[in-house]
Amino acid sequence: MLDMKMIRQNPDFIKDKLATRGIKAETIDKLIGYDEKRRDLILKSETLKADKNKASKKIAEAKRNKEDATDAINEMKQVGSDIKQLDADLEKVEKDQQDLAAHLPNIPADDVPVSLTEEGAVELRKIGKTRDFNFEPKHHWDIGEKLGILDFDASAKVAGSRFVYYMGAGAKLERAVYNFYLDQNDKAGYKEVLPPYMVNSASMYGTGQFPKFLENKAGFEIADSDLTMIPTAEVPLVNYYRDEVIPTEKLPVKFTALTPAFRSEAGSAGRDTRGLIRLHQFNKVEMVQFTKPEDSWDALESITEHAESLLKLLKIPYHVITLTTSDMSFTAAMTHDLEVWMPAQGRYREISSCSNTTDFQARRSHIQYRDENGKLQYVHTLNGSGLAVGRTVAAILENYQNEDGTVDIPEVLQPYMHGMKKITKED
Repeated sequence: MLDMKMIRQNPDFIKDKLATRGIKAETIDKLIGYDEKRRDLILKSETLKADKNKASKKIAEAKRNKEDATDAINEMKQVGSDIKQLDADLEKVEKDQQDLAAHLPNIPADDVPVSLTEEGAVELRKIGKTRDFNFEPKHHWDIGEKLGILDFDASAKVAGSRFVYYMGAGAKLERAVYNFYLDQNDKAGYKEVLPPYMVNSASMYGTGQFPKFLENKAGFEIADSDLTMIPTAEVPLVNYYRDEVIPTEKLPVKFTALTPAFRSEAGSAGRDTRGLIRLHQFNKVEMVQFTKPEDSWDALESITEHAESLLKLLKIPYHVITLTTSDMSFTAAMTHDLEVWMPAQGRYREISSCSNTTDFQARRSHIQYRDENGKLQYVHTLNGSGLAVGRTVAAILENYQNEDGTVDIPEVLQPYMHGMKKITKED
């Protein structure tokens, strides 16, 4: 949620910034119009309420003096009726203003590349040498199916498309990856959390998924309830402090969680229909930070570098890009994406997004702290995937594959695989 005071005082700045995210200037004008009407109605209502109080005193005085108070009573009735109408008008304009404001994305930072498409992202760095294969590298789904560790046919029978059964060493590899991530996050000072996998509408609104997810049918809502399956652990982690004041001495707060993520993948028909890249259900290790405003940009670099450290330990080639103004998430002021090299596709694919949402989520969720003067301020929130587990498994299968169809296990994961060094075909 954007600061209405800032919009009111700097309308041209807001229009220019949000234009880079596809928001028309008329939308800002409409929002300011709602705000002006709201403030005018409040002033009129307060004035009439003051008049009503005066009229009440006149009536009481007239009755004490045994004077005729009929005119004063009729006047007060009319004022009461006018106040009721003003309050109804105020309720409507406040709802209209809130609904419109809820659809405005965060203001992009000055150094975010400007583009109304995903084209134009800036590569910050490229790490690791891509492997030269002396054979044609296979796609991870072909590798997994031939090894008997991924079963997409069985999952289609049981749940439909975009699900998977991990079998045997495949299940162990998935578990090894997320346990490795959690251990590394623990070393980096993140407190492990096991949150709810379902959240209420207020939580989805607080982190910016609602109302967009409702309109785009991007989530899985539980029928006849106020609950939605989480699309990311970011939602329950950020909302842990919703409507609270975090003690200043606790900042920064760092949380990490392994959870499944549930996404309808609406609008992705025909994209990544095979494999582990775009599933309805997948595991992800999430990182969330709450910081003071002056610390959040350093925290973004820190959270990005930590996610990178995981890929470095796994020895998987990757690069880091800064997303464009329109390609980053609705709540982000800046996003760094980590993309891993997928040999069979001959391209980099996203495995982590690390974002600074500044005070955008904190305003929606009412998460504050007290500054050095004791004044309440909004915290800044950050989130990052550390990392998407299924996509890591896909990257391992493709980058560590052998010509005979087997897959070597990265050295750092072997202790989590009980010493197993290679995945071979299962019975």
